[in-house]
Amino acid sequence: MAEEMTLGDVDLTTVKARTVSGIVTLISRSFLLQFVATGGFLALSIFLGRPEIGLFIAVNDLVSILGYFSDIGLAASLIQKKDQVTITDLRTTFTIQQIIVLLLLLLTLGVSPWIFSFYHISNNGTWLFYSLLAAFFLASLKTIPSVILERKLQFKELAAVEVVETIIFYGIAVLLAWQGGGVISYAWAVIFRGVVGTAMIYWLSPWKIGLSFSISSLKSLLSFGLPYQINSLVATVKDRFINIILWKIIGADGVGIIGWAQTWSQKPLRFIMDNVTRVTFPSFARLQDNPVELRRAIERTLFFITLITFPIVAGLAVFAPQLVLFIPRYSKWQPALLALTLYCFNSALASVSTPLTNTLNALGRVKTNTYLMFMWTALTWILVPSLAHRFGYNGVAYATALIALTSIIPVIIVKRLTGFSLINSFVKPALATVAMILVALVGNILLGVAAYAIVVYLLVGPALFTDARKLLHAFRR
Repeated sequence: MAEEMTLGDVDLTTVKARTVSGIVTLISRSFLLQFVATGGFLALSIFLGRPEIGLFIAVNDLVSILGYFSDIGLAASLIQKKDQVTITDLRTTFTIQQIIVLLLLLLTLGVSPWIFSFYHISNNGTWLFYSLLAAFFLASLKTIPSVILERKLQFKELAAVEVVETIIFYGIAVLLAWQGGGVISYAWAVIFRGVVGTAMIYWLSPWKIGLSFSISSLKSLLSFGLPYQINSLVATVKDRFINIILWKIIGADGVGIIGWAQTWSQKPLRFIMDNVTRVTFPSFARLQDNPVELRRAIERTLFFITLITFPIVAGLAVFAPQLVLFIPRYSKWQPALLALTLYCFNSALASVSTPLTNTLNALGRVKTNTYLMFMWTALTWILVPSLAHRFGYNGVAYATALIALTSIIPVIIVKRLTGFSLINSFVKPALATVAMILVALVGNILLGVAAYAIVVYLLVGPALFTDARKLLHAFRR
């Protein structure tokens, strides 16, 4: 019986404390993580050509598609489950996932000759493909230990694994690229990252590995997991599959340009939004029966994300032309500047819509997200290929900006469900960002930053310093 009681619940006070602690932990470690990732990508985009970066992005997307079929949503269901998670739940999930993973690997290896011929992949590109397949298998082994840590809201261990993996990946990739390794630099980097990351998470979060199959456990988990995974599958069709199609339309060079613009525009999201939403998903799920606390949590989450994200993406779009000319060997990215601006616009809106769709998942409104994902997928497949055919890689950015305008829909839905305040969440940072852009265009970046800080203070007042002191206290702890 003791073995069945694997993961217990936590009370409201613990949820609130661990949520703040988790956000601070992930973000504090992300200073190092994002410093390494940003510096690493900058170095790779200097040492490698646009087609080489485009090839890695395309092949990585091709292999990443497998990940969305690997557990049919069972891992997310384990995290969201209100009741205690048993060892049977864990082993059933592990068993099913490994069966699916092995079948996907065999299928992919069987069709790999056709893939290499269709996309003209040869030599180092094939080794990159096989290394990513190996990394996919290693990533599947990390699922259960990650679930256990997220259920307990223990994000320090998860953050530590991510930091180590990022350092290893970019350290090896940059070193080999600097020595002229080309695409093979990525291949070695993903292998070492996978091996070290898997070993480390099992050391931090060991569990009694075993194979099991329970019909009752599977039915319970699939009630949430399957609709959740349908959303992930639709997102895969929307994002990953469309990139594979674009590979044939705009070529590896075009994919490299779009990938560069998208990567830089999403840096603030990876740094702030991903860490916050990762913590708030299990936290919001445990606040479902406390609407007042949930509403406050949504408002504070959106305010914190947009307060930092909005000015960064706006500044990146405004000052990127000067930065591209300032960095040696970086002028080759000038054709990507228009795409960068449009992707920054998309990232700003995504910093609002993504936490809200995450909120819908946490509240069990998975079907609502399914409808949203079908809408975004349809728009993506209608607009992106047609505009890419007509305008090349910039057409992809045009389509992305147009689709981003529909981010207002999840805002409306979540507001109706929870009654959260738009003013207290993201409107104030948006107004301050507009003021920053206007001042920066006629002055300079320092004046723009000063204008942003002044407008935020005028709109928010002393409460801004109260929240800042709370965060600083959490950082010190």
